[in-house]
Amino acid sequence: MNQAASPPAEKPAEKASGSSTGGFDTMLGELVVKQGLVTADEVQQCRSQLRASESGTLSDLLVGNEYVTRRQLDRLRKEFEARKSTQRIPGYRIMRKLGAGAMATVFLAEQVSLDRLVAIKVLPKKFSEDKDFITRFYKEGQAAASLNHPNIVQAIDVGNSGDHHYFVMEYVEGDTVYDRIVKEKRMAERDVVDILRQTTRSLIHAHEKGLIHRDIKPKNLMLTKGGQVKLADLGLARSVDDVEAAKKEAGRAYGTPYYISPEQIRGRMDIGPQADIYGLGATAYHMVTGQVPFSGKNPSEVMHRHLKTPLQPPDELNNTLSANFCHVVEMMLAKSLDDRYQTADDLLEDLELLHRGEAPHFAKPKLDLSGMEVTVASPDAVAKTAEHTHSDTGIPGWAIASVAANAILLLLLIVLAIA
Repeated sequence: MNQAASPPAEKPAEKASGSSTGGFDTMLGELVVKQGLVTADEVQQCRSQLRASESGTLSDLLVGNEYVTRRQLDRLRKEFEARKSTQRIPGYRIMRKLGAGAMATVFLAEQVSLDRLVAIKVLPKKFSEDKDFITRFYKEGQAAASLNHPNIVQAIDVGNSGDHHYFVMEYVEGDTVYDRIVKEKRMAERDVVDILRQTTRSLIHAHEKGLIHRDIKPKNLMLTKGGQVKLADLGLARSVDDVEAAKKEAGRAYGTPYYISPEQIRGRMDIGPQADIYGLGATAYHMVTGQVPFSGKNPSEVMHRHLKTPLQPPDELNNTLSANFCHVVEMMLAKSLDDRYQTADDLLEDLELLHRGEAPHFAKPKLDLSGMEVTVASPDAVAKTAEHTHSDTGIPGWAIASVAANAILLLLLIVLAIA
C-alpha cells in the first residue's frame, strides 16, 4: 500500500546517484549501442518500460531483459570514467582503450602538438588516495625517463589530471611475447634467440644506469610488426643504490610468481642484475616449451618450486632444441647466483655465439655423477698388476698400471673442474 508513494521519494536519490557517476547513466544508452551490446530498438524498448514504471534505472532494465550482464556494465562504467578523466589531459586526444589491468588502464591517444600516437597509462581513481601506489607510479615514469634505448619503451610525460595520475609513453604497434606464445604454443629457437639478444641489450643499458627491472616476463616484452623488441612496464624497477626502498621491501617477494628469481622470493635486499637474467630465462623457457618452468596450485607453491625443485631440461619438452641453447637457458635459470650468468654482458656473449651457430663460452654441460660408481684399486692389486707383463703387447704390467692410474687421476681432475 505504501509502494505507490515510495517512488517519488526515491527518484531524486536515483538521479543524484546518476549524476555522481559523471554522466554514465545519461550516456548509457548511447554507449551500449556503440559497443554493439544491444540495438537501438532494444534501448528504446527499455526506456519505454522505464517511463511506464516510473522507477528503476536503464541499467536495471538492460540487465533484467538479459540484453547485457552486470559485469559488462561494470566494465563499461570503469572505461567511461577513466576515459572521461583522460579527456582533460592537456595536449592529448584520447582515441580508444588499449587494455586494462588491476593497476592501470592504458589508452591510445594522439599527442596533438607533434601529431603522433602515444599510449597513456592511467592510475585508477581508487588508488589516487594511496601514497604508495602514487609514489610507485611516478617512480615508473622517472625510471623509464632515465633510459634511452631502442629496445625499451620510451617515456614521454608523467603528471596528474584532476584525481587521476597518468604516464605517457611511446605507442608500440604490435603484440607481446605472451600473445605470440598463445598463438604459436612453441616458438622457433632461432626467433627466441633473436628476442633474447634484443632484450639482453636493453637489460645491459638498464643495468648500466643502475636499474633492475625485477619483472621480466612475456607480457612485458612487446614486439613491433618489424620484429623489434620493446621492454615495457618498469613499475617494479628499482635502483641498486636505493637503500631506503631495499630496506622497506626486505623480506617481501616482488615480482610475478612464474618468472620470479629465487633471491626475489627470499626478499633479499641486494637484488641485482642476475634477477633479470633469471626472469628472462624463465621467459625463454616458456617461449620454447609452451610451459612455464614451474607451476603449482597457487603462487606460494610456484615460488617454493623455484627455490627447491630441479628444473626439467627444456629439450625434454621440445626435442627440436639444440644442446647449446638448452645449456644457456639452464644457466640463466640456475637457482644459485654463483651458477648463473654474472652479468647481462656475459649472457649476450653466449647469445651472439648461438646466433652464429657456435658453442657458448660461459654455459657448459654439467656431468651428472650421481649414478656413477668409482672403484679405487687397492695397493696390493696395483702391485700385483705391476708384476706381470701384458701378454699381447709385451709392455710391463707396472707401466700399464701407471698409465691407468694417471688416466683415472686426470679424469677426476676434469670432473672436478666441470663441477
